[in-house]
Amino acid sequence: MNSDVSSHRIKDMVASERPQERLERLGPEALSDRELLALILRSGRRGVDVVSLTGSLLDKAGSLSRLMHWTRNDFLQVNGIGAVKAAQLVTVMELVRRVIREWDDTSSSRPIDSAKAVAQHFRSRIAGLDVEKFWVLCLDRKNRLLQECETSSGTATSSLVHPREVFREAIRLSATAVIVVHNHPSGDPAPSPADIQVTRQLREAAQTVKIDLLDHVILGRQSTDPLGLGFYSFSDAGLL
Repeated sequence: MNSDVSSHRIKDMVASERPQERLERLGPEALSDRELLALILRSGRRGVDVVSLTGSLLDKAGSLSRLMHWTRNDFLQVNGIGAVKAAQLVTVMELVRRVIREWDDTSSSRPIDSAKAVAQHFRSRIAGLDVEKFWVLCLDRKNRLLQECETSSGTATSSLVHPREVFREAIRLSATAVIVVHNHPSGDPAPSPADIQVTRQLREAAQTVKIDLLDHVILGRQSTDPLGLGFYSFSDAGLL
């Protein structure tokens, strides 16, 4: 048999396999995102198989991680997903969030002493997040977390991120230092002119209230970051 013909037949055979069969033969790591979701939903809709349905779902969301922030109503907007399938999906996404939070909580007593540690702390919060949010980490003398506060949701400009809001909880908690954090939904963590302006204002305010501003960390995604880090640190860049 011609080797090219044989190769095409093997590919056709693999492509025609159901996700359950591929799971049993190859293991879960070999399955695509749409196939894994198909195993959760089990069935499609009339005229559309379940793998095509989950493909449409992922196309609409833009990525698997974005599904973590979808609500029941978001899922119901996809043709072929009714109340039962929507319930299955929101349940799975909540389980994923809880597992990630549990991983994060195991290191909550460790000092937050690097931009990488900040990025790890927030990974469950920013996965698939399509709006810009701004947080303040209030720290003690050993850089351990006292409290995390979200101060704004929207573009991080001087009108939305006011030093008064940033340092209010830090003063109340007698924190000795803060790290401010925000995400870029685009995935590229490079600072904008507004980010630089906000950082300058916060640096001046920190000197006034005598609370150290250790860093301003911008969170993105490794796959979209030209430097491959997935975050930007004003401290590491020598700008604080």
